[in-house]
Amino acid sequence: MQRIDKLVSFNRWMGLVHLIQGTAMVVLALTVDVFRDFRPQIYGRFFEAEGDLYFPGTQELFELPFSLLVAAFLLLSAMFHFIIGFPLKETYKRNIVNGINPQRWYEYALSSSIMIVLLTTMFGLLTIEALILVFTINGLMNLFGLLMEKMNPPNRRKTDWLPYFYGWIAGIVPWILILIYLFGNADLSMLPWFVIPGVIFYFTVFNAFALNQYLQYKKIGRWADYIFGERAYVWLSLFGKSILAWVIFTGVLLA
Repeated sequence: MQRIDKLVSFNRWMGLVHLIQGTAMVVLALTVDVFRDFRPQIYGRFFEAEGDLYFPGTQELFELPFSLLVAAFLLLSAMFHFIIGFPLKETYKRNIVNGINPQRWYEYALSSSIMIVLLTTMFGLLTIEALILVFTINGLMNLFGLLMEKMNPPNRRKTDWLPYFYGWIAGIVPWILILIYLFGNADLSMLPWFVIPGVIFYFTVFNAFALNQYLQYKKIGRWADYIFGERAYVWLSLFGKSILAWVIFTGVLLA
């Protein structure tokens, strides 16, 4: 039980680190002109009439508050760390004993979906239907991670890998779209310098989360201990979101 108490304290500290970074980014997003002005236009395609004919026409819908959304995925992480570190502390402890952390997957379903949406906009996915698709299917990928834990409690003799594989199917879709738009660009040099490194880094972290869960359920080495895997999730979340957020912010500033 002492190890779980330390895990609760660990989450509180991680929440504070995310909060400090997210708050700093909100301040920058609201006060620095280059961050305020970096707002990709989002479009919709609707049928328009011309005489007796209908044809798809493009309409401007809204501007995406890019910099504030970068801050949002850090602040979401902070909020969920504080939720499990304070009001849901006892629930979190019971869940860890039972080999599950629903709040982790709910948070990832929101924060990582915002992250992938922002990355896809940098490749030209600027239509409302594309953003909704990417956000939703990435969220479903994370909910399959939750289902994996629900279906495989510690006392289960044989692991059911079906949710894990379904999660891979859902998770790969946004990357297929990114590749289509990446190679569809006539001149990749037109992309901001930080886009390709950011995507490579996030793809590496994306796979590291899946690997962490795989090692947990295969009980390989230290991953046989669920708490070790839980800590690994928290560190991956911190490094992945922090590095990607600051790379994007630096890139926008220097673009």
